[in-house]
Amino acid sequence: MSNDSDKSALEGAHLDTLAVRAGIARTPEGEHSEPIFTTSSYVFDDAADAAARFAGDVPGNVYSRYTNPTVRTFEERIAALEGGEAAVGTSSGMAAILSVCMALLKTGDHVICSRNVFGTTVNLFGKYMARFGVEVSFVHLLDLAQWRAAVRPNTAMLFLETPSNPLCEVADMDALSALARESDALLVVDNCFCTPALQTPLALGADIVVHSATKYLDGQGRCVGGAAVGGREHMEEVLTFLRTCGPTMSPFNAWVFLKGLETLRLRMEAHSRAALELARWLQQQPLVERVYYAGLEDHPGHALAQRQQRAFGGVLSFAVRGGRKQAWQCIDATRIMTLTANLGDAKTTIVHPATTTHGRLSESERAEAGVTENLIRVSVGLEHVDDLKADLQRGLDALD
Repeated sequence: MSNDSDKSALEGAHLDTLAVRAGIARTPEGEHSEPIFTTSSYVFDDAADAAARFAGDVPGNVYSRYTNPTVRTFEERIAALEGGEAAVGTSSGMAAILSVCMALLKTGDHVICSRNVFGTTVNLFGKYMARFGVEVSFVHLLDLAQWRAAVRPNTAMLFLETPSNPLCEVADMDALSALARESDALLVVDNCFCTPALQTPLALGADIVVHSATKYLDGQGRCVGGAAVGGREHMEEVLTFLRTCGPTMSPFNAWVFLKGLETLRLRMEAHSRAALELARWLQQQPLVERVYYAGLEDHPGHALAQRQQRAFGGVLSFAVRGGRKQAWQCIDATRIMTLTANLGDAKTTIVHPATTTHGRLSESERAEAGVTENLIRVSVGLEHVDDLKADLQRGLDALD
């Protein structure tokens, strides 16, 4: 079957099929698994061919900073999974956000960003984009009145995570996409926690989706990478920035992400089942003040998450009785969970957000984001959930 026939056959295919098949373009060698093109540059047929490829007059690879067949396969696959026209692979998730901002914003533009986002995202907008004359307003993710009140004539972008890191708050994407359209602004959604296996923001009105492929798209904590997905016109601008400035995804990392995507839905469903069971168990523990997980019926965003998501994801947070001392005691007493800031791994990870992922924020910024000193974040892996309960019980038993 030819490549063209393969693409035609995938029209309307289910996510599981796209996760395994989308983007494949076999070489004349006829390989079954996607090859890794570890080359910096490409050979042209003649001088005219080189000129035509550099000018973009004919398709073809030019230089691996912005054209590589392995990266392109990953881009086509994640675009297919998200329901976007095109995607751009980047060197990290933050590089994906930066590339979108640098490509689509200009001096004098205004961005409205949820303050309930990854701490480094707050710094990117509040410190570095501000240096380039981009104005930024931070609002609470769930307060639609704040979003609406923040809109200005020069508002060009609304940016958010849903579910949020680390409190798993759920944004109403229908309402925010309507506000973005009214304001002639782009709605950009970080879909890292859910992935397209559980949620497709473009279908809910978003213009662009960004990913840290480092997380669930890989699924085993092996590589760093990112992606932006959206309409072809927007992605061409993002690619132009990447071509110029070079926050490029490596071919090897792209190949690893391709292998991760093949099992994405299976993993996300397993993560979600275990996280829900662990969250319900934590609710019953006397030394736990509160559990943050949208799969719990008493979570404020539960009904909205049921409408927008196919499951609730693998990340939860909980607050222990006490403060930083008790949170650290709990974390340090665990023996199975890995103390690391990464998430989306087959191995369960545990971390103290206030002093790690959100540690560079000011005390007031952390307070506004709800990142308290007694908060612990867990990214539930693929171990048996009873072993994870026993490990957290060790942690809770260590509290004084």
